Amino acid sequence: MRHANCLVAALCVVAGTAHAQSSVTLYGSTDAGVGYASNLRGHSSFFAQQGTYQADRWGLTGIEDLGGGLKTVFKLESGFSTINGSMSSAGVLFNRQAFVGLSDNRFGTLTLGRMTDWNFEMLGPFSTGQSLGNFSAFHPANIDGLGNTVPSEWSNAVKFRSPAYGGLSFGAMYGFPGASSSSTAGRSYSLGVNYANGPLKLAATYSEYHDRTLNLNSGFGLTNFGGINLANGNPFVADSVKELGVGGSYEVGKVLLHAVATQVRVAKNGASENFRAVDAGANFHLTPAEEIDVGGWGASFDGGHWAQLTVANVYALSKATQVYVDVSLERASSSAIADTIGVGPSSTNKQIVVLTGIHHLF
Repeated sequence: MRHANCLVAALCVVAGTAHAQSSVTLYGSTDAGVGYASNLRGHSSFFAQQGTYQADRWGLTGIEDLGGGLKTVFKLESGFSTINGSMSSAGVLFNRQAFVGLSDNRFGTLTLGRMTDWNFEMLGPFSTGQSLGNFSAFHPANIDGLGNTVPSEWSNAVKFRSPAYGGLSFGAMYGFPGASSSSTAGRSYSLGVNYANGPLKLAATYSEYHDRTLNLNSGFGLTNFGGINLANGNPFVADSVKELGVGGSYEVGKVLLHAVATQVRVAKNGASENFRAVDAGANFHLTPAEEIDVGGWGASFDGGHWAQLTVANVYALSKATQVYVDVSLERASSSAIADTIGVGPSSTNKQIVVLTGIHHLF
């Protein structure tokens, strides 16, 4: 009997060891091309362009199955430039994401480290920028964070996402003050709700940041805000930034319709101003390999108004490789300048940008 008990115990140990499996995946994206701007700082210009269709990045992600539906999860992700090989943030290797946590099928996922907030994760996919795969189609200065860029990721953060309950899930995120390599030095929090049911997807988010650095000079052409001189590219750190956003998409046959609206309240030294943007478009899947996408947005901030229309043609050479051509027209009110994000400012209120390149996932 004792030998039988020993055999049963040994089999239990072996079974437990076999169950606790783990995996690590290396992945990445490289994207490079050539661009043209009708007016770039006063002159028409051709230039090398990186990460237009998707951001250049590489990373490691993994899980360990702990049994009973519980898993350890982690991700380490680094942004870089394909056209020159440099890191997106000097001295910060995993500048895009670096986190570890636990995931449970019944209770959700809790992670800690450097991560993106719900504006990017839940609302971003409904924007023209993400839907068309064109970073230059995001809103001025990326002030609403839908095209999350280094160092907009939160450092020193804790993040929770629930499981889906009948297609509905929610998330909460908190960023501790004093974070390094982050655009937000004060405490921050972000809340999001997501719903998915067949062809319909919806999301709503609210985020609040303190001591957040914003690109108000080159992004909007502002020389002063809240009593702060912004000329010559002087940095602007808002006392608080509060953002509310809603978005959704609906797929009808071979057409994907998408829309998103955001409002960002920026406050400094008692002065405050609202940024507002409305964004919509459609992706037309002509064949399994080719699609034509159209999208546009209108935005306003501190008396200035901007509008942009983008048309993109994407052709898949394989599941991992695409070639693309994007054409964008941006027009600003007479009191503002056109400034296509990722390209640079015009000397007038108009700018036409053409971007073409090749993108590969691995």
